Amino acid sequence: MTTTPSYPARLQIGYPDRPLDRVSSLLRLIYAIPIVLVLALVGGSNGSGGGGAGGQLVLGPLVMIVFRQKYPRWWFDWNLGFIRFATRVTAYLLLLDDRYPSTDEEQSVGLELDYPDVPQELNRWLPLVKWILALPHYVVLVLLWIGVIFSVIAAWFAILFTGRYPRGLFGFVVGVLRWNLRVNAYAFLLNTDRYPPFSTE
Repeated sequence: MTTTPSYPARLQIGYPDRPLDRVSSLLRLIYAIPIVLVLALVGGSNGSGGGGAGGQLVLGPLVMIVFRQKYPRWWFDWNLGFIRFATRVTAYLLLLDDRYPSTDEEQSVGLELDYPDVPQELNRWLPLVKWILALPHYVVLVLLWIGVIFSVIAAWFAILFTGRYPRGLFGFVVGVLRWNLRVNAYAFLLNTDRYPPFSTE
């Protein structure tokens, strides 16, 4: 019996099997302002004189893969660290965790990207068209994110009244984040040529 290898971008978020902080959930958009500001500063472009660090690196790795068949490890590590931080902030905003997002600790968010062996695993020309090939995923993800918005609103009310995030809604929201990560890994992080599955699992 053969097993399919796991996708080179993986996300798990631990279900908070405990009463969630209702006040924090009620005022989440206000509580999140400082960490969202930090994320915006780290992710902002510094090309116009701003103080941002540039966020996710896309064009640099793309050019290196196409012309040198390399993906500098420190660029990959920057992207991994940035995506982990951004995902913790997103999980907090979506009420998946009531602990304030850390800038460096994983907390309940486990996100992994496989570092590619570029000459062996990546087609040097594919990065030029991956963002086009991923178009069907963008269409599906727009619809799924609309579902996420309604799910988070329903979860917000559930947390306020019961202190719990309904497991079904939690699984759906995490699944959409996982799908989103795989598409990002394929089309923009460029760490894999494996086409993302149309799946939240």
